[in-house]
Amino acid sequence: MRDYIALASKSYHEWWRYLFGTFLIFVIWQIGIVPFAVTVGTKKAMEESLDNIGDLSDYEVLMNTLDSNLTFFLLLLSFVFGFFGVWLVVRFFHSQKWKDLLTTRDKFDWGRVLTGFSIVAIFVTASTLIEYWVNPGDYVFNYKSKEFLILAAIGIVMVPLQTTFEELYFRGYLMQGLGIVFKNRALPLIVTSVGFGLLHLGNPEVAQLGTILMVNYIGTGFLLGIMVLMDEGLELSIGYHAGNNLITALLVTADWTAFQTESVLKSVAEPSVGFEIFLPVLVIYPLFLAFLAKKYKWHGWKQKLLGKLNVS
Repeated sequence: MRDYIALASKSYHEWWRYLFGTFLIFVIWQIGIVPFAVTVGTKKAMEESLDNIGDLSDYEVLMNTLDSNLTFFLLLLSFVFGFFGVWLVVRFFHSQKWKDLLTTRDKFDWGRVLTGFSIVAIFVTASTLIEYWVNPGDYVFNYKSKEFLILAAIGIVMVPLQTTFEELYFRGYLMQGLGIVFKNRALPLIVTSVGFGLLHLGNPEVAQLGTILMVNYIGTGFLLGIMVLMDEGLELSIGYHAGNNLITALLVTADWTAFQTESVLKSVAEPSVGFEIFLPVLVIYPLFLAFLAKKYKWHGWKQKLLGKLNVS
């Protein structure tokens, strides 16, 4: 039986390597924020007196100092640094084959990436159009051809790098590392899913809507983790994550979201949250998993999600 987590046992997999590697990747990822901070600081210094540079601690100032497309690009650039950090650690610290971080299959399956991308792209597009049709007063038509085309170009190149890095880091490196070290599957699924959700705790959406939004973020972490463990590879989660972030960035934005883009629509409704926050986790995600399970003939759910790992 193919075993995604067990692939890491073919390389150097001592616990201290994963502890140090996790920290090193995080540091390299955060270094990627420097170009954004320097660009914002430089513009503020040119426009105002140096006494006002302290405003850079204000999220609103950070998000609105630069052109929105430039801000979008520079924020995503940090994930390119993170992507490089994963490659560096996996290649030189663990001597692990890159393919073994990606999939158990002989070749990376781009068809699975397309499937993951498509199911969420169709859902996000359809749900956004329905919401716009039901509550048109909550949105303004924000489309500006030049700005949108620049956004699309940035998004098509940079968003997949952002989301793939997150999949490589959480569902790849950490999933395999925790599984190998603790010799089970449940712990890495839980830790990476909760960790992925908590990573978004500082997002402005959470400040606006409350920590109840963690239900969605952590639930998405579990969805992606289950995809990886059941399908024995990252292809579906890479496609799904890229589709969700890219289509959302192109279709709709708001003043209180993490990425404020030159999208087609802009939400002007007062941010609020109700029972609909539970809809994806309780209804939509199980339907996605049921579809994928049938398409790819998944079986052995208990063993793949909760079973022990027999590796030396």
